[in-house]
Amino acid sequence: MRRGGEIRKARRGEREPGLVAQLRRPPGGRDARIMLLAQLLDRAGTGVWAAACVLYFTFVIGLDAGQVGLLLGASGVAGIAGSPLAGHLADRFPVRSLLIGAHLLRLVTLCLLLVVTDFALLLCVVAVTHLGDRAAKTLEMLFATRVAGERRATYQALSRSSANAGYALGAGLAAIGLAVGTRGAYHVLILANALSFLVAAALVWRTREPRGRGLVAAPSPVPATATATEAPAPAPAGRRSPWRDRGYLRFVLLDIPMNLDDSILGLGIPLWLVSRTSAPHELIPAFLVINTVLVVVLQLRVSAKVRDARGATGAVALYGLTTLLCCGLLAAATGRGAWAASAALLAAAVLATAAELMRSVSSWELAVSLAPREARASYLGVAGMAQSVQKSAGPLLLTGAVMAAGPAGWLALGTAVAGLSLVQRRFSLRRLEEQAAPAAMPASASA
Repeated sequence: MRRGGEIRKARRGEREPGLVAQLRRPPGGRDARIMLLAQLLDRAGTGVWAAACVLYFTFVIGLDAGQVGLLLGASGVAGIAGSPLAGHLADRFPVRSLLIGAHLLRLVTLCLLLVVTDFALLLCVVAVTHLGDRAAKTLEMLFATRVAGERRATYQALSRSSANAGYALGAGLAAIGLAVGTRGAYHVLILANALSFLVAAALVWRTREPRGRGLVAAPSPVPATATATEAPAPAPAGRRSPWRDRGYLRFVLLDIPMNLDDSILGLGIPLWLVSRTSAPHELIPAFLVINTVLVVVLQLRVSAKVRDARGATGAVALYGLTTLLCCGLLAAATGRGAWAASAALLAAAVLATAAELMRSVSSWELAVSLAPREARASYLGVAGMAQSVQKSAGPLLLTGAVMAAGPAGWLALGTAVAGLSLVQRRFSLRRLEEQAAPAAMPASASA
């Protein structure tokens, strides 16, 4: 009986802790817990602004649709520079200080929106805000992965769960202000977003700077018995440039279509519903609800299945397959009755969310693993460009080519993404093998 009880206790101990337990004791301890809270509040403020910005620019500032599109498009282009800039600076300055600076920069630019009405100045203000936003996201992950070390995949899952909860909270708060609809109500929403940046900066200030400049995990102490050739000796920061590493740039280029689930869910499915199906328009909010709930509930479980870089390559292949199935459902939703079209679109939203879950555990893990250890900060900054480029080019691709081609456009997109995911998987495996080869040579020589 005692033996059976011990076995049951051991099995209970082997189970992966739940989301709440992991949030209480995340990888990285106190600093990681503070950072997760900062991200939750940051994303809540971002959710407020994301839900209100188009209406604010239209009804309060008085911009037309073309000007709003140019404004948001320019901000997306500016955001592309945010990630590599953050990575470059993180090789030279403390990540904690840079992240506080990014939060304060966004605080200032958001407050400027309260008084700026000139379109040219608005372009500059919104572009700088978005640049700071992308820089902050990259710096958050650099900080967290240094603190979390080898458990960065678990932290990434917790980060995405808290971020999605923050977005949902922000969207709910924005709904109150939008229901009021006055200029003062919009200004309150802007100030709420600015306040979230101030509180996030204060929380980051309470953390400690992670060890290891340019490294994703702090270097392990070298055993006393290790020889000089065995001791890890990272090259000086900046010695290797990601801009000269063709292999890594190829990975980043292939990672751009591996982020298309964002545009498919946020833009493609709602526009397809409105323009090409008989499904009711009231179904559109359900897509966001499905995405938010599934990410919060499943992200940690999905991340637990991917424990290393090779597992991440398998997630890349699943991403392509899931996206193909999602696009197939969107193509099939046309020409159906309201019930059939609604079912197909809801299923497509579920599959787009599943693709997002795959991407979230594969993209960052491979970006870390495929980068040289001594210059990972600058490499990860370049890797962050993939998502920024997709946010700018993805909507244009969907509206200008895919949807214009009808159902065949969705099938072509799904097939292309599935094919590129296999190319990305094969390339990543080859690069991992090349990285492992030099490490294996000294071991075989000493044997």
